[in-house]
Amino acid sequence: MTGTPAPLAPDAPEAPEAPEAVPGAAAATEAPEAPEARLARAVRAAEQALIEFEIAVETFRVEVENFSRLHHQKLGPMYARLDELDALIAEARAARTGDPEDLRKAEEARAMVLPMPGVEELFHNWIDSDGLSPEAAAMLNEQPVQAPKRVRPSDEARKLYRELARKAHPDLARDEEERKRRDAFITRVNAAYARGDEAQLRELAEEWAAGPAPAVPELSESEELYARLEWLAHRKELLTAVARELEESAIGAMLRLAPEEPDRLLDEVAEQLLAQVSQREAELAVLLGS
Repeated sequence: MTGTPAPLAPDAPEAPEAPEAVPGAAAATEAPEAPEARLARAVRAAEQALIEFEIAVETFRVEVENFSRLHHQKLGPMYARLDELDALIAEARAARTGDPEDLRKAEEARAMVLPMPGVEELFHNWIDSDGLSPEAAAMLNEQPVQAPKRVRPSDEARKLYRELARKAHPDLARDEEERKRRDAFITRVNAAYARGDEAQLRELAEEWAAGPAPAVPELSESEELYARLEWLAHRKELLTAVARELEESAIGAMLRLAPEEPDRLLDEVAEQLLAQVSQREAELAVLLGS
């Protein structure tokens, strides 16, 4: 329902008069954004998207590398034991039958367990040319051993790494000198992150905060902006290829099966391998008549 507007309170100020229109004001507020400004905004968005993608790829690379190391440490001795049992079974069967084909298979199986150069490094001292180390033997016998390092850095280390990568990423550099400085710094950040070294990452964060703030020139030339977008697109293509290679690797595929609990996945595989070891030992005992 409509009615007469209520009067202003006695002490209220008078309503201000509408300002006079200023010629050209509406045109100024509705002026279209300059093409260079839109292009500059697109470049900044592409830079941030690329950095986030690089962070994700590097994080996954570190996890794949650590998972691979833990895989060798925890499961390598069991695979070695299975190879040894396969050779013993083949040799026992060949001794029983004397069949030339069985003899050939026995030779092939034994060749699989001959000492190889660098085997100590390959299995991180869990197995050497003389056989299983005490830690590996303890694991195969289900005795307690010192646990290997975790598969991935802690949540705090991941947080620190992401913050540093966003601030100091080389892709934010505008000249070659600044890129070299950022490259050297990020190399140290990546190394600390791969070790899961939270203290070192905090020190690096303080170092970057105290360092000189790089001057970022205004983006004005459209040619420079287009070239920058082209470089960013090419960089993303390279990273996409790296990410695909990591995901399609055997270790990467295993890690993606249990991204939040990779340790549990290794425990499950270890149980399966132990069951296979027990089965092979029983088969060998039958062949040897014990």
